[in-house]
This record gives sequence, C-alpha cells and structure tokens, in this order.
Amino acid sequence: MRLFQFAAILLFASVLFASDGASARPYLALGDSVSFGFIANAGFEYVNPENFVGFPDYFGQALKFGTNNAACPGETSGSFLSFNAPDDGCRFYRSQVPLHVAYSSTQLDFAVSFLRAHPNTKLVSLSLGANDVLLLGEQCAGDPTCITLGLPQVLAAIETNLAAILVDLRAAGFKGIIVVLNYYSVDYSDADQTAITTALNQALKTAASLDSTTVVADVFTAFQGIAASAGGHTCGVGLLNASAQNQFVCDIHPSQSGQKLIARIVEQTYLRTRENAE
Repeated sequence: MRLFQFAAILLFASVLFASDGASARPYLALGDSVSFGFIANAGFEYVNPENFVGFPDYFGQALKFGTNNAACPGETSGSFLSFNAPDDGCRFYRSQVPLHVAYSSTQLDFAVSFLRAHPNTKLVSLSLGANDVLLLGEQCAGDPTCITLGLPQVLAAIETNLAAILVDLRAAGFKGIIVVLNYYSVDYSDADQTAITTALNQALKTAASLDSTTVVADVFTAFQGIAASAGGHTCGVGLLNASAQNQFVCDIHPSQSGQKLIARIVEQTYLRTRENAE
C-alpha cells in the first residue's frame, strides 16, 4: 500500500512538473482558420473551441510547449491590425462563438499584450494572407480578369501589413523565432489557382525576409509532394476536409492529416532555425 502511495505521489509530481514545464515554455499561435483548426458546417461543435484541433496543438505537444492559440477564422492581414479593415468573417465568428483564447481587442493587440506578459515565449507562428485573396475573389464574383487586375494591390497590402505586424511583435520585446506559414494550393493541378497561391507566398516571403529571425515554413512544397500521387489534387490525398454536401469533394481547410503535416513542417523549421542560431 505504501509502495502504491509513493508511486502515485511520483506520478502526480511528474505530471505537475510536465505541466509547469509546458507553461514555462509559452508558444503563441496567431492567424486565420488554418491555425484555428476550422471545420466548415460543424453545427453545435462551434460552441466549444476544443472541437477544433489545429497544427498548433500538435506542434505544442511534440515540443512540450504551452500552446496559446489566438487565431480567428476569417482574419485578414488588415483586420489583424485594425477593426476598421475588412475581414472575411472573423468579427462575426467572434460575436457568435468563442475562440480558443478570449480577447476583445484586435488580434495584434492581444499578441502584444501576451508577449509583454510572457517574456519567456519561445515561438510565435503566423498564418495570414489567404483571406485577403479570398475577399478579392468574392468582390470580383469569381471573375478571373477582375481578380488578375486586383491581385497586385492586394498582395502589396499583405506584404505591408505583415511587415508592420512583425515590427510590432518585436517592439513588444519578443526576441524569439517567428515562423510565418506559407499556403498550400487547394488543387495543384489547377495552374491558375496555384499561380495565385505562389504569388501570395512570395509576398509573405518578402515581408518575412525583413526580419532576421523570422522564417517561412514551406507548407506549399510539403502538400505539393503528397498531392503529386493524386495528380496534384490536394483533396484526393486526404489533406483537406471533406465537404458536408459531398464527401468526395473538399473545402479549403486542412483535414487532421493536413494539420499534422503542417505541424511537422513548422517543427522542422523551428528546430532548424534554433540550431542555426545557437
């Protein structure tokens, strides 16, 4: 009996230590629905954010970080900075159901406050920009000519906004690694769609290059390599969520296998960057 009690005490202590270790190594995830782990048409699941598991959860578990996920589905690079900028549904989502982390400010203001309160934060990850492009597509009603004409201005705004966000995160005192995620193509066999994603990723890369300890996690290439086995169809290899209307058609959001793949890419990018810095 005493041996059992002693073992139980050791187990409790180890769990407590592990918990303290995680909280002592904060990780801040920022961004849009990819970071959030969004699922379309999820019904009552929306009332509990724990139903949505994204790559930050897998990454945090793998490296024993305390994950703080402030991402908001529909966030644009502009709405991340200001409530006056258009978003793609983030503010409506927040008004109806909870995020993983509760805050009433902009996501940037929350991030700055978090970093000032947690100077031991090890990593910030950031996924932003896709909703800016999606908004352009909605404004153009899907017209290819309209999208082509409007894309340069949208990409320039993304680049400017991301650069400003990185400056503000550094101004909050954060000296760790920032990982900016680029985006996968939802269908690599679609040349036009993939070209838009490539242009978006170039804008993200350009902005990230302005900060010496900000790196890009190449999600685009990782997804492309796996999608190649299905002729470039990202949906056909199970990396995207199935549509509620047709289980053999996908929406634009990563499935759990997609989220796990993103987590591995972020982990590899972070560890490689950390090793190079040491």
